[in-house]
Amino acid sequence: MKANNNEADIPWICDKCNEKLKLRKTRIAYLGAEFQVELLKCPKCGMVFIDEELAKGKILEVEKSLEDK
Repeated sequence: MKANNNEADIPWICDKCNEKLKLRKTRIAYLGAEFQVELLKCPKCGMVFIDEELAKGKILEVEKSLEDK
């Protein structure tokens, strides 16, 4: 996936489909737990984009708390 970095409001584009990613409810599963979250997703192929801030922040916190159980 690539971003058009000219302006902050320009959308992310799927590399494979060349489609604008859209916020969609997405099911995430980890260690038997499932979560519904809104993530940027390609409307054509379904590829989900998780930015670095989310991956190193909230998702990492959830992973750690589930692994500690």
